[in-house]
Amino acid sequence: MEAKGSVFKYGDNVDTDVIIPARYLAIQDPKELAEHCMEDIDDSFVKRVNKGDIMVAGKNFGCGSSREHAPLVIKVSGVSCVIAETFARIFYRNAINIGLPIIECKEASEKIQEGDEIEIDFDSGIITNKTRNETYKGQSFPEFMQRIIKNEGLVNYINSQEG
Repeated sequence: MEAKGSVFKYGDNVDTDVIIPARYLAIQDPKELAEHCMEDIDDSFVKRVNKGDIMVAGKNFGCGSSREHAPLVIKVSGVSCVIAETFARIFYRNAINIGLPIIECKEASEKIQEGDEIEIDFDSGIITNKTRNETYKGQSFPEFMQRIIKNEGLVNYINSQEG
């Protein structure tokens, strides 16, 4: 399993209220909700993001409230993976549960820049920065987490095991 795309770069402590502002949480349609992803810190994000692009951030990405909407709007917007130095634990869990790949890697978080083209091999945890000709070693996903992500989330994974 792998991802490749162009990078959107953010800093430390990007909280769930910035990822998807609370004023939009009444919206039920995930695609409509995703139209507001990151708008309070990057109002051009939804206009520029392409399917497969990658988000890179600093420490404590996804801190704040425990809303599952945050990883969902990132995924629905087209982002194929989020790389950060660290993630808030509840965001980490919610991301895996909905099938959004996330990788913790301090070196990648520090060295990758906005617009870099990168590739990620989820089996090995290797992140390749094609723009800078560098590689970084993030954590690889355990097999059971890879199955959850391949099934687009925990519920789909569990449903695929029945029968």
